[in-house]
This record gives sequence, C-alpha cells and structure tokens, in this order.
Amino acid sequence: MKNIRNFCIIAHIDHGKSTLADRLLEYTKTVGDKEMQNQVLDDMDLERERGITIKSHAIQMDFAKGGEQFTLNLIDTPGHVDFSYEVSRSIAACEGALLVVDATQGVQAQTISNLYMAIENSLEIIPVINKIDMDSAHPDEVEDEIVELLGCDPSDIIRASARTGEGIPQILDAIVERIPAPKGDPNAPLQALIFDSVFNPFRGIIVYFKIINGKIHKGELVKFVNTGKEYNADEVGVLKLKLSPRDELQAGNVGYIISGIKNSTEVRVGDTITQVETPCLKAIEGFQEVKPMVFAGVYPIDPEDFENLRSSLEKLQLNDAALTFTPESSVALGFGFRCGFLGLLHMEIVQERLSREFNMEVITTVPNVSYKVYDKKGGMAEVHNPAGLPDPTLIEYIEEPYIHASIITLADFMGPIITLCLAKRGVLTKQEYISGNRMELSFDIPLGEIVIDFYDKLKSISKGYASFDYYISSYRESKLIKLDILLNGQPVDALSSLTHVDNAVTLGRRMCEKLKELIPRQQYDIAVQAAIGSKIVARETIKQVRKDVTAKCYGGDVSRKRKLLEKQKAGKKRMKQIGTVQVPQKAFLAVLKLD
Repeated sequence: MKNIRNFCIIAHIDHGKSTLADRLLEYTKTVGDKEMQNQVLDDMDLERERGITIKSHAIQMDFAKGGEQFTLNLIDTPGHVDFSYEVSRSIAACEGALLVVDATQGVQAQTISNLYMAIENSLEIIPVINKIDMDSAHPDEVEDEIVELLGCDPSDIIRASARTGEGIPQILDAIVERIPAPKGDPNAPLQALIFDSVFNPFRGIIVYFKIINGKIHKGELVKFVNTGKEYNADEVGVLKLKLSPRDELQAGNVGYIISGIKNSTEVRVGDTITQVETPCLKAIEGFQEVKPMVFAGVYPIDPEDFENLRSSLEKLQLNDAALTFTPESSVALGFGFRCGFLGLLHMEIVQERLSREFNMEVITTVPNVSYKVYDKKGGMAEVHNPAGLPDPTLIEYIEEPYIHASIITLADFMGPIITLCLAKRGVLTKQEYISGNRMELSFDIPLGEIVIDFYDKLKSISKGYASFDYYISSYRESKLIKLDILLNGQPVDALSSLTHVDNAVTLGRRMCEKLKELIPRQQYDIAVQAAIGSKIVARETIKQVRKDVTAKCYGGDVSRKRKLLEKQKAGKKRMKQIGTVQVPQKAFLAVLKLD
C-alpha cells in the first residue's frame, strides 16, 4: 500500500488538464506509440469535437523511482462549472491533486472553486503552472497569484509545458514524494466506495470503486450496502487504457467490478461494496446529493418511444450521476420526463448523447429553475414546471433561488459586466483587485435570470476572458407571474414560463415575434398571443396561405368575385375549427436565443 498514489488533475476549463494527462501516460509508457493521440483519455467523440472533458477518466500508471516500483492512479477531471459533480466524486477517490494553472490566463473562477473542494477533502495540493512555452505566458505573475491563493512556498510550484513535455519528470517525482499513500487496513472487512459506473451492452454494468479497507477477490460474494443486493464478483481488475483483470485488489487501489448487473437502479454512486460473509460495520460517507440547477421537459418526437427514452435516460444516469428525471405529461407534447441538469451546457450534452449513443431524437422545452410557492394556508410546494403552478388566487407569495456568483475578469471589462449583471436583477456585493489588472466581482443574482443566455453574453462582452463560478445561496421572495403563449386561443404549456413582473410584457412580445418567424404558415390565420392570466399582453398574426380564387374572373360584375371570396372565407373558417398547429422543435429552442 505504501507504494500506491491516488491523485486527480483539477483546473479551470482549457488550462491543459487532458494534455498533461497525455504526457504523464506517455512518460510512464502506459500508452504505446500506436495508441497515442491527443486527449487519449477522452473516449467520447463529443469530447474530442468540443475539446472539453465531460467525464472523469481513471487510469493506472506504473512508475519506477529510487529502485522502487510505484502504482499511480490518475483521474482526469472536467473543468467546466456544469460538470463540477464529476470533480467532487473524483476528489473523494484521491489523496492528492495537481492544481493546474494556465501561465497565459492565471487563476480563474473554477480554479478557486475546485481548489476549495480539494481542501475540504484534505487533499495534498501540488500547484503546476502549465503552458510556459507560450509567447504570451507570464509565469512570474501567475506564481504570485498561486502563492497568494495557497499560501505555499514559491519553490513548491512546478513550471511545466504539457505540449513540449517540459517539467513532467518533476511532476511525477512530486506525486511520489508529496502525496501521501492511502490509509487503510488490508485485513479489515471490505469497504469500497463506488465513484462511477458505465453501462456495457454485453457485460452489464461495470462499477468503478476505490477500496478504503480490506481486499476483494475474483469470484467472491459481495453486497451493495444501500440497495442490499448481493452479487458474484465475476471479474475484478484495474483501469489501464483497457480493463485489466486481476485475481485480487487490496486497500488503497482503484479498480472495477463486473457482476452481470442488468438493472441500472441497483447501482448508486456513493454506495459501499462489502463482503457478504464478513460485512463492514457501517457504510462509507458518500458524496453530497447532487442539486440540479436547471429543469427542462424532455419528450420523444414519436410518443411510442416513451419507454425507450426511459431506459436510455437510466443508462445515461449511470454514467452521469448529476442527471435526474421524473415522468411528466404535457398537453402539447404527450408523455415525457422533467429532467434536472447542472447547467445549460450539461443539458445540451445530455441531448447530444441521447441522440448519438441511443438514437433518441427528443424535444426539449424551455429550461427553468425550481421555485418555492407558499399558499394562503401556510403550505409550501416546490414547483419545477410553470404548468404545476397553483391558481394565482391561492398563492400568498413565491420564492426564487438566488446564487452567489464570482466573476474574475480584466478591469477593462468591469463596466459592461456590472451593467449585464444589474440588468439581470443582480446586486453587486464585492469587488476587489486580485493582482495587476485582474479583479474579482461578486454578485447575488436570481438563478432564473442566468439560466438561459447569461454565460454566452458574459463571454462575448469580456472577449472570452471572464470566468464565472456560482453556488446557490438562498431563496428570496420575488414578484413572479406565469406567462402563457396561446396559439389560436389554445395555451401551449411547453412554451409557458415563470418570469419577473417587470420583464413579462417585453418577454411576451419578443416570444410572439420569434414564433411568428418560426411557425410555418397554414391555410388559415394563426393568432400568436402572450397572456398573463386572462389579460393578453402581446399578439402577432401568422397570415394564411391563400389561393387566388378570383384569377379566373376577368371583367363582369363585382358580385361574381365577392361570391368566390365569401365561399373561400367560409372554407377557411371551417378549417380553423378543426385544424391544429404543429410547433417545430426550433421554436422551443428559439426562446433561449432571444436577444
């Protein structure tokens, strides 16, 4: 056990975590020349296309130092705020972390957030300044920022370049020397923490775990404490580039177990694995329960695919524990699921993965957040969907979630960023200079305001420099009203939204204008209306497609033309009574793109 080191790589998005992982694998000869490629651990096409890490990836390396052989278990983590739950689970399976900071950008919001998460779990931090080979690098300034953040000695900071390989030997030496070996008793009853799982169509569910105490042998009977189910350990092993079977794994190791589990509800991230004969006395403290920030309805395009969508979401949830879903129905879209996501990028990625991995084409409704609705009798209900809002006459008041947002930016962009946050009903709570020209702004903003287009706008006004991190701080009373969209007098529940009273009329007008562009013209006029309760606040008309019925009339009395026009008018009226309006998927998504 004294020769095992478990560590993860944490950093802000785009600071070079996956490239650093590539170099470590190359230097320890874990990956051969034939298998080597950029982002070697990112096995999803989606990750390569976007250049981001979506899933944490674990891999074992062997490293020789001072005549001894060390086993290094590396977990490469995502950097985007929407995947911070992946990071928290990886941290729980480690004793140390490489904190990577880009020499061209310095400390960013997510760097600080991930660092605090690691410190809470008592991890040993090794600071690394990456990309020192870049022309725009300023490592001395970045070093000062890290010293201020960590309170460490400047000599503890390793300067490296993941692209050229400079500094990689020093990083490996520091991992062996500074990160403590895992603590645990190999002779105690088995206690292993599940930190991830993946669905394999041929072998069932593959569970990834870290052994805290005890040993696990191939073929023995094991039990999952939370669910109480028992299984045979058909195969256990370690995570190399491919799964590598072993006869036994001891305390301190990270590995996998295959036991032919077919039902995805039987595996929970944070559960404990123990032996049936000599069970452990208590389960390991798991992770915090994940709290979804954004809710949206996900519906199959073909209603017959409802059960397929359910099984696809269950399999996806195995691999992405931050996804939550419950069944719901909509008048406009039929049966589907109300899904909880950690943010808009997470929602987009889930939609893309459903399409690519499970061939499920889905319609996603307007995203919203959860509100606390207090009625006049003193009761409280959580509402995730505007359709679930009680009658306005019964509501005493509504509370909406507020976040504490931290934005790190260059001072040049301070004015436009403050203007953007104030427009989103934000309150500036703190502003301070970090170093040189960089400053941190803190705001309290309603989560509902940032859920749609805030991040995109922040990036564009700061030319990509500003970094953003947030956590839910409290619920506050707010004047919220339900805005309904009606097509020919019929409400489309999938387009209704809860919004602040000051924004309602403007939002209603913009939505009507947008829908007028996107809904195809029919044989009759379509009235697109925005309503607050029974009051119509905006209206647009999609004009009918008309045949020129008077084209064959030339000359003659005007009554001949009028007769034909009246006949056409009566036909259109009949059509309107029985016609239904199909709302295309892009109309649901267009609401997100309102300027």
